[in-house]
Amino acid sequence: MISMIGKSIRKWWMLFSLPTLAAFMVGFVVPFILGIYLSFTNFTTITDAEWIGVGNYSGVLSDPEFIHSLVLTVLFTVITTVIINVVGFMIAYMLTKKISGSTLFRSIFFMPNLIGGIILGYIWQLLLNGVLSFWNRSITFSATYGFWGLVILTCWQQIGYMMIIYIAGLQALPGDVIEAAQVDGASQGQTLRRVILPLMMPSITVCTFLTITNGFKTFDQNLALTNGAPSNNSELITLNIYRTFYGTAGMEGVGQAKAVIFFIIVAIVAIAQNRLSARKEVAL
Repeated sequence: MISMIGKSIRKWWMLFSLPTLAAFMVGFVVPFILGIYLSFTNFTTITDAEWIGVGNYSGVLSDPEFIHSLVLTVLFTVITTVIINVVGFMIAYMLTKKISGSTLFRSIFFMPNLIGGIILGYIWQLLLNGVLSFWNRSITFSATYGFWGLVILTCWQQIGYMMIIYIAGLQALPGDVIEAAQVDGASQGQTLRRVILPLMMPSITVCTFLTITNGFKTFDQNLALTNGAPSNNSELITLNIYRTFYGTAGMEGVGQAKAVIFFIIVAIVAIAQNRLSARKEVAL
């Protein structure tokens, strides 16, 4: 029976994969290639694109606001990646212990991830402005307030999601290895550092990859919370690309060039992180 199913899959796999392949080509590959082409043109619509070479890229590299948003995005990504993964792992580690109400706590921590980024941005704008009102300040008064407000919002939203991944990883750990470490006299801290963390590297790799890419791609929270105020000093790179593309007529090509550069940066960082983390994974 199994061999018959295997033979059928091998015979008809192309037929079943064609719809997915067609959707992937139409929804990703074609727009991606077209976007690279448009980054070398001056255009307002696809039909009036005029080839200008690397002129758009020269404009990107000479744009101080783009460089500022790139540096701010890198700093934001590093901070949120560390906080989300450390706190998410700590919560997951505690909730895998035998404590009452652990299932309820898991649901509560995961709930913020179900709320859309735009809604979260406006909710946290009200909350943070309520706190800052004691000092007659606003979340959009200073880029520092906006930056750290965005860090708080992002961590609050994503910690619960990473917690679920870490819980799944912790529950899949081989109990005999941990018991052997305890029998050998390892303390709880030693067991965590020398046994649990190395065995958790596959989960850590996934969560780190997700938090890094999410950090670079943060857009809707930034748009709703500060919209780049004051004077675009709190805008991340995705908001800068959006403002360049849609904010000024004739800048579509520069905005597209920024998007291509952004893709290259994120791809390089994600691949490098994935390989570095994968090297530390322990084979069972």
